[in-house]
Amino acid sequence: MGVPAFFRWLSRKYPSIIVNCVEEKAKECNGVKVPIDTSKPNPNEVEFDNLYLDMNGIIHPCTHPEDKPAPKNEDEMMVAIFEYIDRIFNIDRRDCPDAKSDPSSPAPRAKMNQQRSRRFRASKEGMEAAEEKQKIRQEILAKGGFLPPEEVKERFDSNCITPGTEFMDNLAKCLRYYIADRLNSDPGWKNLTVILSDASAPGEGEHKIMDYIRRQRAQPNHDPNTHHCLCGADADLIMLGLATHEPNFTIIREEFKPNKPKPCALCNQMGHEVKDCQGLPREKQGKHDQFADTLPISEQEFIFIRLCVLREYLERELTMASLPFTFDFERSVDDWVFMCFFVGNDFLPHLPSLEIREGAIDRLVNIYKNVVHKTGGYLTESGFVNLQRVQMIMLAVGEVEDSIFKKRKDDDDNFKRRQKEKRKRLKRDQPSFIPGGQFSPQALGNRSSPQAICNPRQAAFEMRMHDRQNSTTSASPNTSLTPDGSPSLGGGIKRKSEDSDSEPEPEDNIRLWETGWKQRYYKNKFDVDASDEKFRRKVVQSYVEGLCWVLRYYYQGCASWNWYYPFHYAPFASDFEGIADMPSDFEKGSKPFKPLEQLMGVFPAASGNFLPPTWRKLMTDPESSIIDFYPEDFAIDLNGKKYAWQGVALLPFVDERRLRAALEEVYPDLTPEESRRNSLGGDVLFVGKHHPLCDFIVEQYKTKNTEVVDIPPELCHGIQGKLTLNDNAVLPDQVVQSPVPMLRDLTQNSAVSISFKDPQFAEDFVFKATVLPGAKKPAPVLKPGDWEKNNNDGRPWRPQLGFNRDRKPVHLDQSAFRTLGHTMPRDRGMPGMYPNAMPLGAYGSPYARPLMGGQQQIPKLLSNLRPQESWRGPTPLFQQTPQRTVGAAPLLAWNRMLQSPNQFQPAQYQGLGPMGYPQRPEDRMDRGRQV
Repeated sequence: MGVPAFFRWLSRKYPSIIVNCVEEKAKECNGVKVPIDTSKPNPNEVEFDNLYLDMNGIIHPCTHPEDKPAPKNEDEMMVAIFEYIDRIFNIDRRDCPDAKSDPSSPAPRAKMNQQRSRRFRASKEGMEAAEEKQKIRQEILAKGGFLPPEEVKERFDSNCITPGTEFMDNLAKCLRYYIADRLNSDPGWKNLTVILSDASAPGEGEHKIMDYIRRQRAQPNHDPNTHHCLCGADADLIMLGLATHEPNFTIIREEFKPNKPKPCALCNQMGHEVKDCQGLPREKQGKHDQFADTLPISEQEFIFIRLCVLREYLERELTMASLPFTFDFERSVDDWVFMCFFVGNDFLPHLPSLEIREGAIDRLVNIYKNVVHKTGGYLTESGFVNLQRVQMIMLAVGEVEDSIFKKRKDDDDNFKRRQKEKRKRLKRDQPSFIPGGQFSPQALGNRSSPQAICNPRQAAFEMRMHDRQNSTTSASPNTSLTPDGSPSLGGGIKRKSEDSDSEPEPEDNIRLWETGWKQRYYKNKFDVDASDEKFRRKVVQSYVEGLCWVLRYYYQGCASWNWYYPFHYAPFASDFEGIADMPSDFEKGSKPFKPLEQLMGVFPAASGNFLPPTWRKLMTDPESSIIDFYPEDFAIDLNGKKYAWQGVALLPFVDERRLRAALEEVYPDLTPEESRRNSLGGDVLFVGKHHPLCDFIVEQYKTKNTEVVDIPPELCHGIQGKLTLNDNAVLPDQVVQSPVPMLRDLTQNSAVSISFKDPQFAEDFVFKATVLPGAKKPAPVLKPGDWEKNNNDGRPWRPQLGFNRDRKPVHLDQSAFRTLGHTMPRDRGMPGMYPNAMPLGAYGSPYARPLMGGQQQIPKLLSNLRPQESWRGPTPLFQQTPQRTVGAAPLLAWNRMLQSPNQFQPAQYQGLGPMGYPQRPEDRMDRGRQV
């Protein structure tokens, strides 16, 4: 799920980390879609070595999208997932020797509590939304409104995207088929090593990926300059990427665009929500209503997050002088990641005084830089926390907690005051009556064609009658009146009069800005007195254990599958006294929940249809020993927030012992298929027939070698691990059955799969959080702070827009030079439309391409030309001989054109254009427009 508002804060504070993805689109020829050749160079001018897919960020938008019609059935969902992966591979393509796919699997207990809260909320909100929709529908129909017939459609329960369900089991089969199909048919997959870790393999998707990276980095033959690319939507992937200390790490994710238009769920019209629906007839969409059933859909775009640039930013921000110990940037990055945990994560509630939107991370960094001189060292080391030093930081935050709460109240009051003034201003400026029907205001371009006015006298009479009777009738403000005084939905719409300029505020019993806030907080949230020192220390100790567990989880793997934070709320920073001597060890040898056990721990009773019948009964039977785990309704504490989704779901915590005891009685009822789905699995490795490892794997199956063998790293791009035969393997010359009826079987399969296991280490082994020897630091992207001081030649700074420093973003063609030559005089300068424009050769903007062949400035080149010949200009760029230098970018499409033997040669033209220079018929505005 990630950390709310973290990515928004990060992208605003460090904007250069974002790069828009360049995606090659598929073309159509005579109605046939031509597939993209993914074996060609990457259009983003970067080559990734390893691509990782956190499937959670792919499955959800494909199964229940928010900006387009949802798939009709499960088969269409699977095809949508395949197409989504194809898009990601198209963007990240070429030189990806390793691709790893990881759907979420049975998670640690600390994560299950958050999953439980989210699934109970989703079930409750879904039922409430359905009830509200039905209520509004009945009210509109009772008033004579028009609504389309209610579509009988089973609501898709997104809770099925949980390990152990039939949906996830089918997804694993579909992904095996998809991988085999691409290895057989797509040339870009020819040399790929694909590792699939499906929902049966324990662990969260992103953390299984991190565990794979850690274990490969610990191998002696690992390439320290491997370029990793991770696809996922969670903001905590940024912190996980920093925790690897890999110099080349990039994240690809969907670009978030807020306030996307959505159709009303009742009338399917745009421009309003269900609660504001009035049941008005639908207007004609297009001249012949040809756009009636279409939605304004724009394809989702992707962005890259360059962690190497983020490391540059952090190096500038965290570098400290005159430390009593040696400054280590890698250790300071680890401390920065650790401090981000205080503002929120998937396992612990954030501290009451630290909100990302209020600059909490900046405040923590400033306190850290002020206090670190006294700590004698860094807060963390390779995932282990020094609690004595953390205590100094937390107590420093506690000293300013009171002022933080008061400032929060002042900022909130000022915001409400500004909003109140804005509402009054808008209310004062807007008309009291808005005509409806044919005279209703329309947005520009909303109607496809003008509408003829019908009976304007009658319409004017209705408006006068409405205005006259408005003060004497009690008709609904949402209806207009006909001449006989009856309400008419087709008439004008009276603006709703607000009785109050302020919205109702949720009751806040804590009042953190007033004296005694700590006593009220513990009394209301924990139902204990603040003077109960023993209980407060218990809460703090659990939170400290959580901080140690989370950091260990990020850097070393899961320290305990059973640990969780047993409270809904966090303590205050000022309570972190005496934490230096608190224990931070965890029990060893703990095991994860099995898939069906996890479903019992996170599902509400409304999602019990995904469970076996006897297991489902434990959720609903009043005599069940665990019926209290599944409340039909529960409270949501807004906890000072405005919206319900920001609040805290007050659900009872699941007692693991009671749950396991209840399940022992129903385990014998499982069918063989359900027992298979309830077992823990492992990873599977796939290769195609062109892969060097293919013959080695096929030989293992031919000899029926049941022993575990090591992967020869020289045959698998340096990847190391263990291989064992797989019972449900994909084998060459064997048909791969399609689990999706609309897709064909693979009758000529040449791919092969085998079980894969990461390199194993001792339980007490510590993965070092440092940059590996031999790693090359990427070239800097940010503008040096001393650029003006050390830049003796006066060159302006040219920012880097993409991955390639030598990229030429813009190309001026012959028509552009003709335009410049016509509008510019002989002397230096550019009067006219652009009098303040810089000479072209002196542009420091990344949007201007530097001229070749020693040309510096356009005015000098044109100063000796006669006005009537000024259109000829200098030699166009595409006619000049390119100058290749060491380290230059590879020849792309526009560069290859430079060396073409069939270069365009200027000829004599007849006739003059409107600007006074000859024109050729084939001149097009889009010629030479390259990025």
